[in-house]
Amino acid sequence: MPDAPAARPSVLRRGLWWAADYVYAARRQLAVLSFPWAIGRPRPTPVAWHRGDPDLPEVFLVPGVYEHWTFLRPLGDALAAAGHRVRVVHGLGVNRRTIPSTADRLGAVLAQTPASESGRVLVAHSKGGLIGKHLLVSSGEAGALGVIGLVAVATPFGGSRLASLFIVPSIRAFRPQDETILTLGRETSVNGRIVSVFGPWDPHIPEGSALDGAANIAVPTSGHFRVLGSPATHRAVLDGIALLAR
Repeated sequence: MPDAPAARPSVLRRGLWWAADYVYAARRQLAVLSFPWAIGRPRPTPVAWHRGDPDLPEVFLVPGVYEHWTFLRPLGDALAAAGHRVRVVHGLGVNRRTIPSTADRLGAVLAQTPASESGRVLVAHSKGGLIGKHLLVSSGEAGALGVIGLVAVATPFGGSRLASLFIVPSIRAFRPQDETILTLGRETSVNGRIVSVFGPWDPHIPEGSALDGAANIAVPTSGHFRVLGSPATHRAVLDGIALLAR
C-alpha cells in the first residue's frame, strides 16, 4: 500500500519556522559585522581549516547571495572537525555578481593552484549551488581544476517564483524563466556529480531543491538559512562528499 502524502505544515508552524529562519540569518550576518576586519582587510579562515587529511577531498565553500563566506562558518567548522581541509574564495564580497561571472571567478581561483590527488568538492548554499553547477558545466570533467562534484544546500535549481516579487537584479536572477536558470536546467549531464541537501520546507524556494539525476538528501530541519546550522545537515554534507569521492 503506498505511503500517504506528508501533511502540509500548518500556517502557524510555517510562521514559526520562518521567524526562526530569519533569526538565524540575522545572527550570522551580525557575526560578520562584529569584527573590525569587516571594514577593511578580509578575515583569515580559521587555522584548523587548513589542516586535515590529504586523503580526503579538499572543500571549497561557496556562499549564497548577500552572504559573506563567514555565513557558512558552522558548516565549515563541522567539515574541518571531520578531517577535511576547508577553503574559501576571497573577493566575492556578498556575492551579488551574476552566476556566470562568479563561476568564472571561482574557476580562476581554483586554477591558480593544482588540486591534490584526492580532488576538490564544492560545498555551497543557495545561489552558491547554481554557481557550482555552472562551473561543473563550463569546466567539463574535473580536469585541471580537480573538482569532482558539488554538495549544494537549499539551492533553487529550478528557480523560485518568489524572485518575481523583487526588483533587485541579484534576486530576480532566480526567477524560473531567467535564462541562466533555464540553461542550467537543460544541462543535465553534470547532475550525477551533484548532491542536493534540503529540509522539508524552505520559505524561499516553494518549488523545492530536489534535482533530477542528482543524489537528493532530505534532512529534518526546515528553513532556507537555519538548515545550515543543523547537525543533520552537516552529516548529510559529509555523506555527500563521501559519495562523490567514491
